[in-house]
Amino acid sequence: MRKKDLSLTGNERTLDPDDLIVTKTDLSGKIRYGNRTFYKFAGYGPSECIGVQHNIIRHPEMPRTVFKLLWDTLKAGNEIFAYVNNRSRNGDHYWVLAHVTPSWSETGEIIGYHSNRRAPNRAVIREHIDPLYATLMKIESSSASPKDALAAGEKHVHDLLASKGMSFNELMFALGV
Repeated sequence: MRKKDLSLTGNERTLDPDDLIVTKTDLSGKIRYGNRTFYKFAGYGPSECIGVQHNIIRHPEMPRTVFKLLWDTLKAGNEIFAYVNNRSRNGDHYWVLAHVTPSWSETGEIIGYHSNRRAPNRAVIREHIDPLYATLMKIESSSASPKDALAAGEKHVHDLLASKGMSFNELMFALGV
């Protein structure tokens, strides 16, 4: 089943406080490993995910700007914390707090990425993340092109961070991850 064939059910699945979703990807974002919890929430089996782009679980209401920020941060060799809304194979969705880090070779080269995701703080999503992501989606959808959409979304995030004197990770922690 191709991702674009999926519809949204509107049903939210929630992680228990002890749940931990783990995936590892190569440099291009293709899945190399997923734990049982990942497959349970994604609704796919290992044979359907290994070698496939991690965006197989991308929810269409997630701003592209957030993923651009994530990839730019990782490629610079830094870790990132971000709230992410994912989509299960059946169209359900589930929110996570993702901690994504580069994986390093013995010679100091980035060779892939490692992501741990856990149950998010629901109040933070409701009070801060939902409004921010809705604004980013509106900015992105009203732009003339995908390139303009990312530029406008990035400007909004950078202006927000500058106004608070914080990095993105600092903002996530200030909100109460």
